Amino acid sequence: MAGLAALLLASMAAAEPLPAQSDAWALCRGGPLFDWLDPAAQAARPRAAAPTDLEADHFDVSGEDVYRLSGDVHLRRADQHLRADRLDYTHSAATYRAEGDVRYQDRSVAVSAASIAGDLAADRSRMESLRYQLIALRGNGEADSAEFVGPRGDLQAVDYSTCDPGRRSWSLRAQTMHLDRESGMGSMRNATLRLGRVPVLWLPYASFPIDERRRSGFLYPSLGYDDKSGIDLRVPYYLNLAPHYDATLNARVLSRRGVMLGAEFRYLGESHRGQFEGDWLPDDDLADRDRGYFRWRHQGVLGPDWRLLADIQNVSDDRYFEDFGDSLLSASTSLVESRIGLRGRGDYWTASVFAHDWDITDPAIADSAAPFRRLPRAVFRYDRPLADWLRIGLASEAVLFDHDDRPAGSRYDLTPWLALPLERAWGYLRPQLAWRQTGYSLERGFIERGFSDRSPERGTPIASLDAGLIFERATRLFGRSMLQTLEPRLYYLRVPYRNQDDLPLFDTQEFTFSFGQLFRSNRFTGADRQMDANQATLAITTRLFESDSGRERLSASLGQIRYFDDQRVQLPGRAPGERSGSAYVGELELALSERFGVGLTQQWDPQIDATTVTGVRAYWQGTAGALVNLGYRYRRGALEQTDASFIVPFNPAWRLVGRWNYSLYDASTLEGMLGVEWEGCCIAVRTLGRHYVRNREGEKNNALYVELELKGLGSFGRDTGELLQRAIVGYARD
Repeated sequence: MAGLAALLLASMAAAEPLPAQSDAWALCRGGPLFDWLDPAAQAARPRAAAPTDLEADHFDVSGEDVYRLSGDVHLRRADQHLRADRLDYTHSAATYRAEGDVRYQDRSVAVSAASIAGDLAADRSRMESLRYQLIALRGNGEADSAEFVGPRGDLQAVDYSTCDPGRRSWSLRAQTMHLDRESGMGSMRNATLRLGRVPVLWLPYASFPIDERRRSGFLYPSLGYDDKSGIDLRVPYYLNLAPHYDATLNARVLSRRGVMLGAEFRYLGESHRGQFEGDWLPDDDLADRDRGYFRWRHQGVLGPDWRLLADIQNVSDDRYFEDFGDSLLSASTSLVESRIGLRGRGDYWTASVFAHDWDITDPAIADSAAPFRRLPRAVFRYDRPLADWLRIGLASEAVLFDHDDRPAGSRYDLTPWLALPLERAWGYLRPQLAWRQTGYSLERGFIERGFSDRSPERGTPIASLDAGLIFERATRLFGRSMLQTLEPRLYYLRVPYRNQDDLPLFDTQEFTFSFGQLFRSNRFTGADRQMDANQATLAITTRLFESDSGRERLSASLGQIRYFDDQRVQLPGRAPGERSGSAYVGELELALSERFGVGLTQQWDPQIDATTVTGVRAYWQGTAGALVNLGYRYRRGALEQTDASFIVPFNPAWRLVGRWNYSLYDASTLEGMLGVEWEGCCIAVRTLGRHYVRNREGEKNNALYVELELKGLGSFGRDTGELLQRAIVGYARD
């Protein structure tokens, strides 16, 4: 009996775990297949030391060797429970035979059969005309007979499905099934996969794993279409090479381009892990050249404080992601970064040494405009409290820059600082003094470009004061007790002007202006420019919290920088900033309920009396999985977009999904998709059409995705899950 339970459970090892009527199976018939299941049989008790209990209406022990039990026979041992109308046990041979409404159950499986016969000494059992239901996993089926000898078993005329009995949307049927628990493998002969009553796949022979041990073999293929590459068929093959490393080979047939070969190799050690992955398309029929992509990711532990990290990428050409990517993000990727180095952390310090390189993946960017390689960049930061009111620290960096088309050099940047923070529940006062010293060693080519010094330096003091108060009051809103805060904040920054026209620009850009930028000591990335400042930021924030749960219902902030001097440090080609104040920046997050919320970002420039940035986000979550997301993005002179996505369930089985991302600035759709999903108890069908911008030139592409999921077995076609999760915030599958 133990062999039957374990092998039937293991034979369906690919099935999905079944919590009590989980959402994934919400459309299935509730309750078990058999109405006689005993909940007590699922108790996790060890069998080896458990006694065997027998119950029956009649015991006949008159025979010298054969004991006969009849009339509601029960045999129990730990979680095992066998019931029958009659049971004969031969003592000398240690054999038994049960007939008449035979029912067996343990924590894994429940079986009904016409009869069961077994040999306890030989660990052999045979059942006739059986029906079974897996308990720990969802799955059920029938077999004409099943015979088990030790760890091996053979089933005749067996079928399996996760569907409700009598409503088989799909089933897997085999003439014979052999199971070997020692090897962890099973095999089927003359197997047929049926959708309803229609056979769709016949296999003369198939092998499969029956436990958690990994096995080499084909994975489920995927199929899709787009009007640029044509039919897209992917067939992966998994290689179980060793317990600590494996590989997956992938053949991808693109009907208009050719055959792309791909591979992924994963490894795992006690102190390291990582993976190699890559694709190679020789002689692309459309591009008339070889195409490919390679990536290596690695994480290694070198000691208690240090890690080795690597992320190395190489792409064959600047249109690779445009042609083979699956999202607007990949199509708009302009640079691919590679890095390798060390990262460390101690009680008061962090440090890193990394080499950085980039591949250009945007045809609009010339090679000469590529970022400088950093070979390497070393960073060290120190932050230590000496008392409750005193902290000292250091931010430092040393970089060696390199470039194929432009003169390069090296740079160091040191910023020691001293802070005297005063932190209280009612507010804070954080004065800080720092000195920023930056120096260069430049190649001779800079002199040819008009620079007067190959070793320029810049040193400047930086003083700041960050102060804030927190006021609280109890209030009521919409009949609920609330706690409201009012948080005024003042940030003063003083940085004297230093002429930096003779400093190169290796990795410095200006930050995009935002609410967080109101409280930065530099509006430039990198160390090539340190802004001058005599300015104060005035900001105020108010929040609303539910008194009982602490949930934040409202957060609203407004702030502006007031300039007392002109901003003289600028990037080349920019005039000094002659204005008294920055744009007003406002942010709002409002959660009206658990199902509805709104977010708003707004920037208004008083100098031009116009809005420069607007961002609006709103979401609504209805019952039965209904969902609507609305968004609007505007940046003056750059973009204006709307973004809407939705999930509309018509009933528990049908729902409509879609997204429309539209550029008002270009009067063009950036991405539009519309799909229909139908889900039954054990099967789901998803169809999705997609129209999207495939490159920076604005060329469009159309794609069709069709996916068939047989729950508990696998899915066929193009996987739409990852695409929809990226496109529709809140999209999920049960």
